[in-house]
Amino acid sequence: MITRSVNRVQTVASDQGGEHSGDWRRQLAGAIRDPEVLCEALGLDAAWLPGAQAGHRLFKIRVPHAYLARMRRGDPFDPLLRQVLPIDRETDAVEGFVSDPLEEAEHRPLPGLIHKYANRVLLIVSGACAVNCRYCFRRHFPYADNTPSRREWEAVLDYLRSRPEINEVILSGGDPLASSDERLGWLVERLGGIAHLQRLRIHTRLPVVIPDRVDPGLLGWLAASRLQKVVVLHVNHANEIDPAVRHACARLREAGATLLNQSVLLRGVNDDVDTLAELSETLFAAGVLPYYLHVLDPVAGAAHFDVPDGEAVELVERLRARLAGFLMPRLVREVPGERSKTPLPQRSAQPGSS
Repeated sequence: MITRSVNRVQTVASDQGGEHSGDWRRQLAGAIRDPEVLCEALGLDAAWLPGAQAGHRLFKIRVPHAYLARMRRGDPFDPLLRQVLPIDRETDAVEGFVSDPLEEAEHRPLPGLIHKYANRVLLIVSGACAVNCRYCFRRHFPYADNTPSRREWEAVLDYLRSRPEINEVILSGGDPLASSDERLGWLVERLGGIAHLQRLRIHTRLPVVIPDRVDPGLLGWLAASRLQKVVVLHVNHANEIDPAVRHACARLREAGATLLNQSVLLRGVNDDVDTLAELSETLFAAGVLPYYLHVLDPVAGAAHFDVPDGEAVELVERLRARLAGFLMPRLVREVPGERSKTPLPQRSAQPGSS
């Protein structure tokens, strides 16, 4: 077991703003960025460190202490840890797993703007995330080329004004809530001034991994917007939802947001019926409606998370027998060039079934 100094882990949390700090900025700055510190913090066997370092060299780790606190100490197969711990299999070159699996480069008319669907656009508001998930389909995204200045945002706003068919804007990233409330408030106010826009959607993991991000500043600009507000969270396992996350969800709803969740089906994290059923029940108890269950986007470095389509369909069919319809996420894949998410087909009915 790694024994190099628990004091080092405690010092990082204390000096940089660990899980006991209420300021989300300090918690974001204090996230663990060293594989050795992560392994030490959880008491992992030293055998896991070389693989963690190898994966880290390809895609840097970032783990907030508030998220770390929900992991089981000494368990390398903890479902939350598996989402953030690099392993040596990330270095494998696997056919079909590429750097831009959704071909987003084809749909970027302006820096920070992705326009794939007719009536909605996606804005890359921040290249930063509070946690670097190992299966992220944007782990190779060129954020340096998609961080608009205030002047470049004006060009994006002009683009939206000139296209009345667009009625929804999605704030994405990275994580859009990694931006300051001043910047977000300015942008959302300008979006609200475009008459044909109806909805604001925010795709974020921050209220889950650092629940203190849902603070008065965020709630202020969110509640003030005239746009219909939808916050799409990203939770893959029920253990991610603790009392602080439930409180953050309640505050977002009070600000007028509808809360949805999208998960990714991940080998070793949530690829069984019991886990998926518990996730849906726990989400709904927290006021969040299950929305999508994505099959893995084939991004380079994440092939070890893949669940084959046939197995995914079988899992969802078994899940359907366990859950009420409103708790069932839709099993989907994002196919480059398609104008919407592509549902995976239901299993064909067997002869004699009813």
